[in-house]
Amino acid sequence: MKSIAIIGGSLAGTRAAQELRVQGYDGQLFVVGEEHQQPYDRPPLSKAFLAGTLDRSELDLLDAGEDAELDLQFRTGIRAERLDPANRRIALSDGSELVVDGVVIATGGRPRTLPGTDGISGVHVLRTVDDALGLRADLTAGSPRVVVVGAGFIGAEVASTCRGLGLNVTVLEALDTPLSRVLGPQLGTACAQLHDDHGTVLRCGAVVDGLSTTDDGANGRRVTGVDLVGGEHIPADVVVVGIGMIPATEWLAGSGLAVDNGVGTDSGLVTGFPNVVAVGDVARYTSAVSGTVVRHEHWTNAADQAGVAVTNLLAGHTARHYTPTGYVWSDQYSSTIQLSGHPHPSDEVTIVDGTPQERRFVATYQRDGVTVGVFAMNNAKLFNRLRRQIARPATAVG
Repeated sequence: MKSIAIIGGSLAGTRAAQELRVQGYDGQLFVVGEEHQQPYDRPPLSKAFLAGTLDRSELDLLDAGEDAELDLQFRTGIRAERLDPANRRIALSDGSELVVDGVVIATGGRPRTLPGTDGISGVHVLRTVDDALGLRADLTAGSPRVVVVGAGFIGAEVASTCRGLGLNVTVLEALDTPLSRVLGPQLGTACAQLHDDHGTVLRCGAVVDGLSTTDDGANGRRVTGVDLVGGEHIPADVVVVGIGMIPATEWLAGSGLAVDNGVGTDSGLVTGFPNVVAVGDVARYTSAVSGTVVRHEHWTNAADQAGVAVTNLLAGHTARHYTPTGYVWSDQYSSTIQLSGHPHPSDEVTIVDGTPQERRFVATYQRDGVTVGVFAMNNAKLFNRLRRQIARPATAVG
């Protein structure tokens, strides 16, 4: 291959660029990104950057020296609009076209929104630097009442940051227990208790029906509260919606690639075209272990997939399987939460050290007598030791 285009300039795309050079690729390397930004790290957006304690430059994934060494040709502020993999062509939003030998799709996705909220001031999602800057401006304008819709990791982190700013915060969660679909009810409850510890009001089983607004003059409408199914009204000056994301695949219509809640790939992250691979939040791959179709929205997954995808892209076929570690972490309030493995909510949970009441403990998930996952709150040392006991299948293809 003499030329490769990486579509998407965040973590997954950056790691793919690094892996291509590490694995010996010395051809042209284009990076196309819709944002007018050099690649940056997203996890701090809901924490230190949102709080204003971390500068924009500290988010950068590449320093000047590494940028020069990678010899990347950036096309920032430009979208990929069409892909013709058979003819190796990519149409861009500025009217230009790239003709390349290989493509890495790393477009991630866009946050899900509440219906009917477009254009309402005070309503925010959090995915980009600009999102975080806009939210920060609203959070620091007086002492707004904040409602966070969604008690997943992003919602909990935003709530934590808002409480650190001294704001009144209410978190609305449709499930009976936050994170129960990931952690199960017992450990989901342990995470939920962090909100109460720090003065955040958590409302479970709360389904949003719509928003109340008022005329904001030249700015149109501004949010004044959240209306719940059942008729209850919760006043709010700022609403943050954290209810997941939608993979960015619209530009692939007519490409011939399998697209269904992500870009379909095999176990090596290779699409139906051997010169096109997908990585990160947008990749929906077939597990080499279970045969099920999986898509992850985690930092570690985005970083780890790149090496496998690049190996297979350069080989022209699937030479390696991708087998995720399942590692996820989240900093909430004064606690660090860590999860590794692939637990199911129905797995048997055993507390092996500490107690949830102490907010410092480690638990394992057992299935048929086998440890399939490890969870920790504020105990990284034991967590790291136990996570190594989770069996990992080999990644090489015979």
